[in-house]
Amino acid sequence: MVKLLDEHERTLAFAEVALGQIRSLRQTAVPRNYEIWYVYATGYNAPLNKVINETLARSGKLSESDLEQIYETCLSHIKTSDRIDKVGARVIGEIDAVMKLITDALGVSATYDASLVGASDKLASATTRDHIKAIVDSLVKSTREMRETNQALENRLALSKSEISDLQHSLEAIRAESLTDPLTGLGNRKYFDRSIDMAVQAALASGEPLSLLMFDIDHFKSFNDSYGHLTGDQVLRLVAQSLKQNIKGQDITARYGGEEFAVVLPNTALRQALTVADHIRRAVMAKELKKKSTGEILGRVTISVGVSMLKPSDDTDSLIERADACLYAAKRAGRNRVICEADPEYSAEIQTRVA
Repeated sequence: MVKLLDEHERTLAFAEVALGQIRSLRQTAVPRNYEIWYVYATGYNAPLNKVINETLARSGKLSESDLEQIYETCLSHIKTSDRIDKVGARVIGEIDAVMKLITDALGVSATYDASLVGASDKLASATTRDHIKAIVDSLVKSTREMRETNQALENRLALSKSEISDLQHSLEAIRAESLTDPLTGLGNRKYFDRSIDMAVQAALASGEPLSLLMFDIDHFKSFNDSYGHLTGDQVLRLVAQSLKQNIKGQDITARYGGEEFAVVLPNTALRQALTVADHIRRAVMAKELKKKSTGEILGRVTISVGVSMLKPSDDTDSLIERADACLYAAKRAGRNRVICEADPEYSAEIQTRVA
């Protein structure tokens, strides 16, 4: 009883620390943020505590983007690993059960084999009809037992095949979920990093063109500050929907982090990529943002876009760096526009960075 009380007090203390941090930093008290600070209070996740302490020391606060990145990096993969471990344990359980049944079947088979050998010897020395009948009856009984064992093994193997197939689907679903941003339904940063590396390598090997679009929602922070976190989420979903409607086939779409999105366009040269980028920009701007709770019209969302195209000397990082520089050039030039590395605004951005 004392131990239970101690555990009760200890977990309440962690909860108070978590809520205290949320209050002091004026963050939204959503489950994700509570979980981050609760784990922080326990001290059990050293990488999480390290990145939080470093971010607070550097900027004195944690933005929504920071919190999302911390959760994605330090917590969400742990849950995925736990689920994979559970599925793995069930697979091992199925294999163990089948192996036991096979072992039992082998024992019955060995016994049946011995019965056949014994019956053969007995038949060679049998002298009466009753003696032969007894030997045959014994063989019939052993054969029936062998058939029943084989049937049980066959049925169990069929069940195991079905169960393992279901578990395989579960693993595939977990894998897909681990690569998906839950808010927007797009690929997450892990998916993007993995996919762009593969796309870059394939394009360099084949010599086919490849372009990268980097998007940023204009004045996103003001939406969160003015209308709240839920409206900010609505803005993110609105942009994601526009991306889905304008991106097809082999193109790779992902939420890069916070209010940034990325699209990889295989077999697409710069001019085509600019056309795609501007279609998306116009599609986003065409949508009217409405507050769900009141029906209030909040205006229209705009995005800035940076576009780069793969060069033979490129790797993934250099391709992303140029698209990112183009994106910042678009924002400096007034936002709600598309800038590529062939534009003078990009050259000015690079000179500013070097200076």
